[in-house]
Amino acid sequence: MSNQELLPIPNIPDAKYKRIVIVGAGFAGLMLAQKLSNKAYQVVLLDKNNYHMFQPLLYQVATAALSPSAVSFPLRRLFHKTDNVIFRMAVVREIDKSAKTILTNLGTLTYDMLVLSQGANTNYFGNQNIKKFCAPMKTTSEALYIRNKIISNYERAVNIANPGERKPIMNVVIVGGGATGVELAGSIAELRNNVLPKDYPQLSFENMRVILIEASGSLLNGLTQKSREKALEYLQKLGVEVMLNTMVEDYDGFVVKLKEKDPIETLTLLWAAGIKANSLIGVEEDQMAPNGRLLVDEFNCLKGEKDIYVLGDQCLQVEEKFPKGHPQVAQVAIQQSKNLAKNLLGDLKQKPWKPFRYNDLGSMATVGKKMAVVDLPFVSFQGFFAWFVWLFVHLMAILGVKNKLMVFITWAWKYLSFDPSLRLLIRPRYVKDFKRQWMLEEKDYED
Repeated sequence: MSNQELLPIPNIPDAKYKRIVIVGAGFAGLMLAQKLSNKAYQVVLLDKNNYHMFQPLLYQVATAALSPSAVSFPLRRLFHKTDNVIFRMAVVREIDKSAKTILTNLGTLTYDMLVLSQGANTNYFGNQNIKKFCAPMKTTSEALYIRNKIISNYERAVNIANPGERKPIMNVVIVGGGATGVELAGSIAELRNNVLPKDYPQLSFENMRVILIEASGSLLNGLTQKSREKALEYLQKLGVEVMLNTMVEDYDGFVVKLKEKDPIETLTLLWAAGIKANSLIGVEEDQMAPNGRLLVDEFNCLKGEKDIYVLGDQCLQVEEKFPKGHPQVAQVAIQQSKNLAKNLLGDLKQKPWKPFRYNDLGSMATVGKKMAVVDLPFVSFQGFFAWFVWLFVHLMAILGVKNKLMVFITWAWKYLSFDPSLRLLIRPRYVKDFKRQWMLEEKDYED
């Protein structure tokens, strides 16, 4: 630990009001900061990146359908005219609850109230080989890595004469049958079917396998039976090999080993099989659930604490309809942050706090062009209309008018031409040691 990390973070103004420190600028943290802007609190927002990323569309960055800037929005721009909100790009490593202080890579910071909204990271279920050799997709940089890896594979394959040697380079295996895995598999299959043969006419894409592996007996668990079956039908129509009731045991960078099934050769294993809540030093064991999520009450207050709150994927909050906690989806995070903001603003007027109650607005997933499934509380539907609804909902959820326009134009062009124009292989040059601190993405402390 450097001396800098033990000193206060510089250039943080003295607080005129109570200081609320928000750790993480995902859906929950950003929404809370926006709701508290220009109010009688000093808000310090911390995140390891200086942008908010729209995670539901990261798979389109990975498959060259959208540019990274279309799904990422600069945080500082959101608070240009907000004097009470301060942003710092930092990684929080530890909480000192007795001193009401957090320790970051930039230094220390005191708080009156602390809100943890650090989200979740990829869950490898303890398999170190898979962690080392697979490609996860939880951040913009990881999505870009997948895009570069896929494109570089075909640039490599086109220079190999032996078809047998090309197959492992061309094959793509996706693990995880949730929305991310299904959408990623469908998008890669569409690339194989419609785009890549134009770029690489010398290659036979009949040799390219797109394989989706799911440990349970169905895809998109949580959706209705009809939607799950329709999603499977759509994937098979696109030529995706779906392997249900299949466990991945290991991966060495070349061969995926399956339990009681034949192994699969591939250089590209994309991991979307689960998530685990991020945490940090200073949280007690009895404040954590076995899956790593932090236990909170009906007001999102951390168990046994008065001034620490946890939102979104990072927390486990039990209510009658959700005895095992809420699903780790964006809507939960957004609704929790709105409820906490109302309580904090009401607290300024000495109003009683209202407990959080989750309102399930439904679930949806897209598989490919004109193919999607939507489950709403009152109706379920599939096909073209579901695909249109999916497009509209996600377009409206993206931050910034410019970003919405960029995504709309890109989607419209892709619909008309089916030829995304972002298949660029931009390889990073070596970053010298003394430049790495600010040029490479910071890792969470536990990684």
